[in-house]
Amino acid sequence: MKKFLHSLSVRQMVLGISGFLSLMVCLLLLGMAQLMIGQQVSQQMAERWGENGEMAQISCFFSQNANVSLDTLEAFRHSIDGGLQEASVVQDSPNASARLWADAYSAGGRITVVSDRGNLTANALGVGGDFFLFHPLQLLDGAYFSESDLNSDYCILDEVGAWQLFGSNNIAGMIVSIGGRPHVVAGVVHREEGRLQEAAGLDSSIVYVSYDTLQKYGTNNGINHYEVVMPNPVKKFAYNYVSDHIGVSEADRVVVENTTRYDLAERFKLIMSFGVRSMSGKAIIYPYWENIARGYEDIVGVLTLWAMVFLVYPTVLVLIAIVLWWKHKTWTARSVYMALTDKAQRQMDKARARRKRRKKYKDRFDDEEEFQ
Repeated sequence: MKKFLHSLSVRQMVLGISGFLSLMVCLLLLGMAQLMIGQQVSQQMAERWGENGEMAQISCFFSQNANVSLDTLEAFRHSIDGGLQEASVVQDSPNASARLWADAYSAGGRITVVSDRGNLTANALGVGGDFFLFHPLQLLDGAYFSESDLNSDYCILDEVGAWQLFGSNNIAGMIVSIGGRPHVVAGVVHREEGRLQEAAGLDSSIVYVSYDTLQKYGTNNGINHYEVVMPNPVKKFAYNYVSDHIGVSEADRVVVENTTRYDLAERFKLIMSFGVRSMSGKAIIYPYWENIARGYEDIVGVLTLWAMVFLVYPTVLVLIAIVLWWKHKTWTARSVYMALTDKAQRQMDKARARRKRRKKYKDRFDDEEEFQ
């Protein structure tokens, strides 16, 4: 190694060091992008639901004109098992309660929450299904609720709303009034902070209630978000199934495959469509988690682009080195062939000699046994 380094010129060493540093910057940028992707827990339901890599998380976002109702979603839900059976996907778990798929829906709106210390009129999400499986918000106190709870009179407050209503985060089990009806505070969650998060819609308190509560006691524009995690036996199966069976026209919906949205191929697609990426003729308002995901898509795309730029320099240096090495090579294809042939022949001769020695020793051993 030392001899090799002494053989290099100053120029060659400068090029080698700069190429190495450029490669390190490329890897650093890709590492930063991967770290950001790993923070997007709302995009990783498929990984949490199934560890074999055969699950896909699909999200649908509807316009206000879509008029998506619970009946719309129930019709789709009833179709999923039949669609999976047609694709020869069956439940093989010994657990009788195991599920092949899970889903959630939500509607954005406004609601007023009243406690014995004050009141709060805030943005609200009326949720159903397994919403908090898809969005495992950081709990500061209490627990989540789900559609399977017999009593739908629960709510979850973020920390800012909890302080405004009670002056504390430790309020799980406390009673608030929504529309004159008592609701139990199931839990308190942390609200993400940061410029991107605030721009995405987390700039004020959010109250999480059941969709039924929001319908009865708040204002909303109907169900505008639906998510499902389901088996994906072949590429794009889940995405195509949801697109074909959700029951909403293409003009009033956007369907996203969350599972692959940060894949390298998808990043390159985003880079190629960067100028027109935000253009849309659909009247769709994305929820905060999708806005955050789309913001991270842009950031990750830019990091990947710069990583590729820094990768070009060491790649070019390696190609130049290979060309120069080829031009100054002291061997030919024939000489390499002859050297390999000669080496193979020597190995065969050695093997033949070993066999002869083993046979000689065996014959001598047999003669000694016969003599005795």
